Amino acid sequence: MARPTAKTLLLFLSLVPALWATPVNDPVLEPATLHSLSVHWIIAGDEGANARIDVHWRGAGTAEWRRAEPLVRVERGAHLGKEHGSDVAVPENAWLFAGSVVNLQPNTAYDLRFSYQEPTGSAREAVLTARTRAEPATAGKHAAKHVIPGNGGGSGTSADPFRGLAAAEATAVPGDLFLLQGGVYTGEFIIRKSGREGSPIIWRGAGDGEVILEGGADAKRRADRVILANDAREVWFEGLTIRSAQYGVVGHEASAIVVRRCHFYDVEYGIAATRNQHGTLNRWFISDNVIEGPATWPRTKGIESARGIQLSGQGHVVCYNRIRGFADGIDTFPSRECAAIDFHNNDISEMTDDGIELDYSQRNVRCFENRLTNVFQGISSQPVFGGPVYVFRNVLFNVVAAPFKLHNSPSGVHLLHNTSVKEGAPLMVATSEPVRHTRSRNNLFVGTVGPYACEMMAPMKACDFDYDGFGGGPWELFLKWNGVRFPTFSEVRANAPAYRHAVLVDASTAFASGVLPPVGPEKVHVAPELQLKAGSAAIDAGEPLPGFNDSFTGTAPDLGAYEIGQPLPHYGPRPEPKR
Repeated sequence: MARPTAKTLLLFLSLVPALWATPVNDPVLEPATLHSLSVHWIIAGDEGANARIDVHWRGAGTAEWRRAEPLVRVERGAHLGKEHGSDVAVPENAWLFAGSVVNLQPNTAYDLRFSYQEPTGSAREAVLTARTRAEPATAGKHAAKHVIPGNGGGSGTSADPFRGLAAAEATAVPGDLFLLQGGVYTGEFIIRKSGREGSPIIWRGAGDGEVILEGGADAKRRADRVILANDAREVWFEGLTIRSAQYGVVGHEASAIVVRRCHFYDVEYGIAATRNQHGTLNRWFISDNVIEGPATWPRTKGIESARGIQLSGQGHVVCYNRIRGFADGIDTFPSRECAAIDFHNNDISEMTDDGIELDYSQRNVRCFENRLTNVFQGISSQPVFGGPVYVFRNVLFNVVAAPFKLHNSPSGVHLLHNTSVKEGAPLMVATSEPVRHTRSRNNLFVGTVGPYACEMMAPMKACDFDYDGFGGGPWELFLKWNGVRFPTFSEVRANAPAYRHAVLVDASTAFASGVLPPVGPEKVHVAPELQLKAGSAAIDAGEPLPGFNDSFTGTAPDLGAYEIGQPLPHYGPRPEPKR
């Protein structure tokens, strides 16, 4: 008998009773990052929405399985977005499940076990092995070729270096390391040659002086881009200064591009890689850069266009960067796939719009352990197409408006263990469009006086907000939720559909540093220490979340980004290792 095709299988599944749930094929691994592995899995049927997929993980070859959060049931149809659809095809009678295992070690193999079950007794288990990504590193020594500023000629030796970037690039082959001598290289640098996996083409400052790539020598000669790397693969840029253009680096449809330890300034956009028509935009690694924009604090020009980093696609890592002076620090962008991306350990300040935008993300985009200071809005999810999108252990200080912008009806946002300290109402969502399938847990929101501690102007559809802490006040009312006002904290705990386990925190004694909420958001505030003070009501007040707070030290997890007694994350560029 001939084996049924996938099309035949889907037709059959569409005819079985709708209450039956059946996995369609196997869970699908998505591109790995340094600290995260993620999957999606399509389940047909289950109109009762009662199937569950538990997740466990272990180091490959070890014995002990550890629990992660279950896969998230994505709101039906939400993954399609508004403009570009999705490369993940979900039949009309099926559900998309997705989720991430986080806080893993880089370059490590793991076993992931997915246990599907539903009340009628149907069950299935799948075990996948995957490896987290390593930070890009060269294997062995590359034959160095030398480059100096100029307009052509040279053979690339130390005695006869290439004169200018175009002359060097014309000779490039996979495995080349171009050492750029100090000086100014003027004009757009177009990348036409690609490397291979394990044999990238590397453009690196030689270390004998600042290497400046600029779009134009003066304002009249200002170029649109400094580096144009569209469609490139396996090309690295390291230790360069990039300045004097509209865009620093542009790399649409490009893959496995590394931008590391560079300094951007006098640019409207630092890095832009957003066009992904062919699905080739993936695996960028952007780390330890300083990216400075033209915006000034406070916000005086309305919403500006300047952006530090804009990305779409899959499998990117943006980490340990210092970004200041833009409208937005880091943005995701709509395309056929915007998934499996990590933003972490970035130090972001003076953003006149959003510190980080996760707008148009589809699923398994993770924003964690970032520090945001002096931002108009904190972290935006405007919208998210089904999710899950994970926002966890970020620290925000001096947010003018909302810590989390949940506009344009996002679906599938998970806000976990964040700390926000600001003037005014600690938490609000100021839109009339619904927020859908969004969860908030173990966050700490500290503010000052205001009409509410938490004002949700948006309709909250299938949302689950609880176990957060609130400090500040006094407030006229405590909570507004789906049009109902709950005047007091005790009434919220007794009768509200959200925050039945919320905690009140004394803002004057919340933090060991003694820092208080900022007064005057128009001021440039220095990022303070926000570790909890012993005795704070935020300690041991959280809910256990497998994979997100396994290492808590007390009787329960602490609220906010920092568990008391544990080391703080490093934000911004790390000390440069010796070569």
